[in-house]
Amino acid sequence: MRKYYRDRHEAGRILAQKLSFLQGKPDVIVLGIPRGGVVVAYEVARALGVPLDVYITRKIGMPYNPEFAIGAVASDGTVYLERDLIRRFGVSERYVQEEIERQRREIERRMTKYRGDRPGPKLTDQTVVLVDDGVATGATTLATLRALRQQKPKELILAVPVGPPDAIAMLSQEADRVICPLTPEAFWAVGQFYAFFAQTTDEEVMNLLERGAEWSESEEARR
Repeated sequence: MRKYYRDRHEAGRILAQKLSFLQGKPDVIVLGIPRGGVVVAYEVARALGVPLDVYITRKIGMPYNPEFAIGAVASDGTVYLERDLIRRFGVSERYVQEEIERQRREIERRMTKYRGDRPGPKLTDQTVVLVDDGVATGATTLATLRALRQQKPKELILAVPVGPPDAIAMLSQEADRVICPLTPEAFWAVGQFYAFFAQTTDEEVMNLLERGAEWSESEEARR
């Protein structure tokens, strides 16, 4: 039984196999959550021969432990907060609001960098496959799914290589379908399930999006 992935590229190829039922179907788009999720999404979109784009959601981290999510902000402004965690750890409302504004600014920066003046993709009546390199608490992914649902996709599929069972169960209530090959009980961080888990750069994301745009244009020309 698989216990880890070599890197994000291998994880994406394995996810693509699980999503092979989408091969040849019209109106499918793959959205990666930057940065690491775009690497996984690239492999999925390439295998399926469908368009690749990004959907930017930023986690709101715990004070002094930014990797521990207590909420998230999506690029359309949707905010999801883990109020129970915020109360339990005594996180101030001022901190939360400042983090929301800081992450909104970072979303704007990344949107400009990754997409420039290019408008976002049309998602209404599309089969949308949301991809990340893994799920921990699920807060970031939950905010993303709720924001995407507002755009009325035909089907909303979440595809992630790894996540703890409780988070995956929670997210299954938000997505129409969840693909997650690895759901270990003993879970501390997404990176523990990859042999190689280096940080993905903005330049890598931009390069993958450009390559994705090239094959999308080629596929469109063949139709």
